[in-house]
Amino acid sequence: MSNPAVETLLILQDRDVKRLGLEAQLKAVPGDVARVEAKIAAEKAAIEAARTELRELETKKKLLETEIGSAEATLGRYKTQQSLVKKNDEYQALGHQIETTQKAISELEGQELEVMYAIDEAKKKFAAAEAVLKENISGHEARIRTLREREVNLAVELKDAQAALAVAREPVAELQRRLYDRIAARNMPAVVAVHGGKCGGCHLKISSEVESAIRGRHPEPGAVLPTCDQCGRIVYWEG
Repeated sequence: MSNPAVETLLILQDRDVKRLGLEAQLKAVPGDVARVEAKIAAEKAAIEAARTELRELETKKKLLETEIGSAEATLGRYKTQQSLVKKNDEYQALGHQIETTQKAISELEGQELEVMYAIDEAKKKFAAAEAVLKENISGHEARIRTLREREVNLAVELKDAQAALAVAREPVAELQRRLYDRIAARNMPAVVAVHGGKCGGCHLKISSEVESAIRGRHPEPGAVLPTCDQCGRIVYWEG
């Protein structure tokens, strides 16, 4: 394949492929960062959910304590009233209220014990989950820092690749460069070798006319280069 025109195009294509690869990698960074940030948000939400559950239990305990205190105050009043009444029916009525209140206090105290046990379990669960989730968050944040560093490095590499691409375009004749640009816009690679009579891009058989053109005398500088009948890529004979 000692065709100068094709050689310059292959160099151009090599620089172009590198530039496209860097652009794709750079374009992917914001999405990668967003996905990691979503993981951080999920970890933080899990911590907050566990904290909220614990707070709700503690609030419930305080409400029960208030209810128990109120019921005990009521019980005290009933007992005081009972000690002062003279009539038997009033004494019995207050006795019934005392019994009912004592039963209510007992039920509330049972609920309080259950909540206290739930709080102890929730605290253990929260402490363990928080440690794991914070470690996960730390790892995610490190990943974001790495991605941001990669973004900066890719931007520098891309700038260099764009400069190298501009240099590689200079020796290519204008007509051939325009042909390459048109093909590269829809199909990469745009310049491929022919193997066994088949295009290296679409892998379909080229016509005998195209094969004769690429195996024959090298075209004049700036001349239109042979292209695949099927995919339109620039083709050359390798061998």
